[in-house]
Amino acid sequence: MVASQLDSALRPRGGGGTRLESVSASAQAIGIDIGGTKTALAAVDAAGRVHARASFGTQSTRGFPTCLVELVERIRNVLKQANRKSESLSGIGIGCAGPVNTQRGTIHNPYTLPGWDGAEIVTPLREIFRVPVCLENDADAAAVGEFHLGAGRAADPLVMITLGTGVGGAVLVDGKIYRGVNGEHPELGHIPVTPDGPECYCGRRGCWESLASGTAIAAAGEAIGFKDSCAVFAAPRDAKARAIIQRAVDATATAAWTLVHTFLPHRIVLGGGIAEEHFDLFAVAMRRQVSLATQIPKDRVEVVKAELGHEAGVIGAARLAFQNSKLT
Repeated sequence: MVASQLDSALRPRGGGGTRLESVSASAQAIGIDIGGTKTALAAVDAAGRVHARASFGTQSTRGFPTCLVELVERIRNVLKQANRKSESLSGIGIGCAGPVNTQRGTIHNPYTLPGWDGAEIVTPLREIFRVPVCLENDADAAAVGEFHLGAGRAADPLVMITLGTGVGGAVLVDGKIYRGVNGEHPELGHIPVTPDGPECYCGRRGCWESLASGTAIAAAGEAIGFKDSCAVFAAPRDAKARAIIQRAVDATATAAWTLVHTFLPHRIVLGGGIAEEHFDLFAVAMRRQVSLATQIPKDRVEVVKAELGHEAGVIGAARLAFQNSKLT
C-alpha cells in the first residue's frame, strides 16, 4: 500500500482534540481483541452490553500498516452499526496477544503476530479517533471481562488462562491486573512443563505453549498428515492424534500445578478457542492436579469455564477503556 492510500484511510474525520472528560452512563467504548488468527471488536456500554460487533482474520503477515487500515474501517463500521460517532466515544481499549508494552502502546510479538514486531498501535488510533486509547495483553483484557461480568466474579486472586492460537495467562489481585517490573505482563505460556519437550520460539524447550497452543497442536498434526488443530481433535480414535491431544492436556495439567502453588488462586478461569470447544478435556486434568496438592488449601481452588466466551476479550478491553477514561 502506497503512503498516500494509507494517509487517506487513516485521516481523522471531524472533531477536536483528545477527549478526557467523563460522559453519561449511556457512554460506549470500543473493545478490541487481537489474536494471532482473528481480531474481534465491539461497541460496549459501561454495563458490559455489546451494541455492535465485528470480526475479521488478523492476517498479520500483510504488514501492520495494511492491517491498521482495515482495523480503522472496521471500527468506523461498528460505530455506524451502534449509531455512534467517533467523537461520542469514551475511549478505545485493546487486548492484544503479547508481549506488549502498555506504557509505549507497542506490540512485540513476532511469533504470533509476524510482521507486527514493534508496531505502535495506540498513537495512531488516538490521533484518528481523538479519544483515549489503552493497550493491554489479551489475556489481561479477558480476565478483566470475566472478573467483572463472567466466571471470575468475586474471585481473589483470579488466574485466567486462554488456550487458543497461543497460551495466555493473567493474574488479578483485588480485581487489579498483576504486573511485573516496568509494568510488564507475566508470560504464563512459558511455564516449563517438560524438560524434553519441543523447542519453543522463546529459545527454551518444553514450554506450556509449545505443547498446548493451537499452533503447537496444528504443527504436530501437520507432521503426521492432519490439516490443522481442528482435524487433530476430530480424530480421537487415531492413536497419533490422541497422543498429540494427550500431550497438550498433560502440559496444561502440569502448568495448573505450578499456577496453584505459585498464586494460590481462588479461581482459575479457562477460556480461549480451544478451551471453549474442549473444556471438559482440559478441566478434568487440571482439577485432578489440584486434588493431589498437599501443601495448599486445595478445596478452595476452583477451575471453571469462562462465561463470556469469545466476547470476554472485547468486553474486558472496553472495561479497561472506561477505566482509562476515568469513567469507572
